[in-house]
Amino acid sequence: MQPDQRILSNIIRLVTCALLAVGALARADDKKPEPAGTWIWTTPARNGGADRTNTLTLKMDGDKLTGTLSMPRRGGDNVDTAIKEAKVDGSDVSFTVSREFNGNTMTSKYSGKLSGDTIKGKIEFERDGETQSRDWTAMRHTATAETPASAEKTEKPDKN
Repeated sequence: MQPDQRILSNIIRLVTCALLAVGALARADDKKPEPAGTWIWTTPARNGGADRTNTLTLKMDGDKLTGTLSMPRRGGDNVDTAIKEAKVDGSDVSFTVSREFNGNTMTSKYSGKLSGDTIKGKIEFERDGETQSRDWTAMRHTATAETPASAEKTEKPDKN
């Protein structure tokens, strides 16, 4: 092989390796966040009671997000409520949960950013005619995960 051919051959190898590396990086960037799974977080109880553990189960059916939020009632029993208006847009997740108390319907709007095994965002709701919000951080629950105490506590509501 002549020196010019060796140089050309080495350049072709180098360009081929560079193209393969760029293609592999592009595929890694195309990986979508995966919202499906079980997500857990705690909220402080009123009047010094025990923290309340919330469990969100999300499922993907193609591009459609569905799920159930399980929250404790005052007596300690959990109530499961289907989420509505659920959306996933890249790493953004949002949904609403409506519950009825004594003939009144309360709707909470959840929004958050999915990053790995964490969803971090805001819950908005109305209380006494004013929109209020609180932060929430849910951790993905896996078979090897600790109890829900490992999930961050949701802060008390702030008036907007």
